[in-house]
Amino acid sequence: MSAPIPPDGSNFQVRVQAEPFDAAVESARLSAGRTDVGAVVTFTGLCRADAGAAPLTALVLEHYPGMAEEEMARLLAEARGRWPLQGAVIVHRHGRIVPGEPIVLVATASAHRGAAFAAAEFLMDWLKTNAPFWKKEERAAGDRGAPSAGGWVAAKSADDDAAARWTAPDDAR
Repeated sequence: MSAPIPPDGSNFQVRVQAEPFDAAVESARLSAGRTDVGAVVTFTGLCRADAGAAPLTALVLEHYPGMAEEEMARLLAEARGRWPLQGAVIVHRHGRIVPGEPIVLVATASAHRGAAFAAAEFLMDWLKTNAPFWKKEERAAGDRGAPSAGGWVAAKSADDDAAARWTAPDDAR
C-alpha cells in the first residue's frame, strides 16, 4: 500500500507491504534528477537469526492496516517540520520474514548530511516505539526435538529511551 505524503510531494512516501524492497532503488529515487540533494541517508533493518536452544526461523509481523500508514505519515510530517528534507521514504514490511530479509527502510534526503542523518535516526527511533506493528517469533525445534512456537516480542526499554531523546522536556506528548 502506498501513501504519498503530502499528496503533491512524490519525494515523500510511506508504504506498508508484504514484499521485500530494494533499498538501493528506493534510495536512488530520492536523488534522481535532483541537484539540491547533498546527502541521502538510509537505514535498512534486517531480520536476524539468533543463537539459542531454539533458533529463530522467522518473524511474523502484524500491523493495523490504515493506522500503521497514518502513524508513519504523522512521523514523517514531524520529521519534515524539524529538518529541511528534500525527500524521505519509509517502507515497513508485514507478514512472514525469514532471517536475512529486510524488514524496514528509512531513507532521507537533504542538502546537508546532518539533517539527513538526524531525520533518519529520529524516524527509526519513533517507528520502533509508535508504529502499530507486532512481531511474533517462530523458532526451530528445541534441544529435545520438540517444536518451539516462539512468542510475541515484548517492547524494549532501550527503544523507549532512544525515542525519548527526541522529546523536548516541554513537549506535550
